[in-house]
Amino acid sequence: MDKTSLKCWIITEGMIGTENQCLGVTDALGIKTTVKKIQLRQPWKSLTPWLKWEQSCSFYEPLTPPWPDLLITSGRKAVAASRHIKKQNKETFTLHIQDPKCNPSDFDLVAVPHHDGLRGDNVIVTHGAPNRINRDLLNAAKEKFSAQFEDTPSPKIAVLIGGNSRAHSMTKQVMQNLVAQLNQINGFLMITASRRTVEENLRYLQQNLRQENAYLWNGTGENPYHAMLGYADHIIVTEDSVSMISDAGTTGKPVRIIPLDGSSKRFDKFHAHMRNLGVTRPFTGNLESWSYEPLHDSQMVAQALTQAMQKMYG
Repeated sequence: MDKTSLKCWIITEGMIGTENQCLGVTDALGIKTTVKKIQLRQPWKSLTPWLKWEQSCSFYEPLTPPWPDLLITSGRKAVAASRHIKKQNKETFTLHIQDPKCNPSDFDLVAVPHHDGLRGDNVIVTHGAPNRINRDLLNAAKEKFSAQFEDTPSPKIAVLIGGNSRAHSMTKQVMQNLVAQLNQINGFLMITASRRTVEENLRYLQQNLRQENAYLWNGTGENPYHAMLGYADHIIVTEDSVSMISDAGTTGKPVRIIPLDGSSKRFDKFHAHMRNLGVTRPFTGNLESWSYEPLHDSQMVAQALTQAMQKMYG
């Protein structure tokens, strides 16, 4: 099987996080891909994937041949697209990333993180979320943002702030405690907040952070997220985001977790797994270095995919 000649599609619902998980796998494979965003018409938009009623008229944008050799999907709506394309062309190899909430036998391969319960003969289990983090990406980002970070004091600390989710809540008290801890750190803080960070907490951070040795991305222009990961000696991240913690763990750098209010069994399982791997420790205001085997989830999925395609097609 010649990977360089593969025609590959990625189909998602358009969420950056899920798209990046798919792109992380194609990056690891070293192949080019076409990214498509799927929208379902009613009633398919509201139907459970278990019903398997998808057909050509299910999609706003038609899916037409020539069909890809490899189709990578993620998200509930993309399940319908994967099954539809497989019906049209049995030779398309289908990989779904994240739990599809239907029988994994509907795909040739499924990749889920350790904290999801789905298991099966064609299910590859990753530690966290696949991502695009690699040395080349981080070095390119460091070069692009060298004016902001190159000559700043050491140690450099990346602070990745999320916010409210179904499982977690970043209260005003949590933000006040975090800012007080950050203001005691000797080093250079590189801080970025996500779309989930509520305006009140972001404003408190802007007004109360000790500014002389800190950079806080203001939300305009390109986000220096990858440059921060590249320059960081330490990474501090809120506990609400599997993707940010997985990104941080892929760097091999010490990862401290900021506790938030709330939790869930699924997140508890994820955090316990990251601690057991030696990737993360709780953030208590102190910084210390340690080493661990960096996460290689994208490469893990790419290797399993290559082996499965070779077995199927030779």
